Amino acid sequence: MAAEIPAAFQSLLSDSRAFANLATVKADGSPQVTPVWFDTADGKIRVNTAKGRVKARTMKEGARVALSILDPDNAYRYMQIRGEVTRVTEDGADAHIDALSQKYLGKTYPFRQAGEERIMYEITPQAVQTMG
Repeated sequence: MAAEIPAAFQSLLSDSRAFANLATVKADGSPQVTPVWFDTADGKIRVNTAKGRVKARTMKEGARVALSILDPDNAYRYMQIRGEVTRVTEDGADAHIDALSQKYLGKTYPFRQAGEERIMYEITPQAVQTMG
């Protein structure tokens, strides 16, 4: 069952300056954390990466992940979302990274590498903790 994001913290999901710190688990059981751009759609958190990166190896459908989102204006206001990767797709992933780049940089994604293949992930929140 999906967890609801409290109304008082919805702004953290739409603030273009708020990054999420995404925690995944590597094959050897060790944690890996990466700051990521994100957005939401239909109650899901969406992130994007390129094939070959650590996230692409650790974020399979069914993988458990956690995100920590810190308010850029108040470090004592944040939320943690624990969830499950419920969708992994290349369909629309290029357009998604461009949309994220518009949100965070105000322009089309400028870091694309020749031959890069993008992947979009949807994470269904299962537990949410907030502070602030």
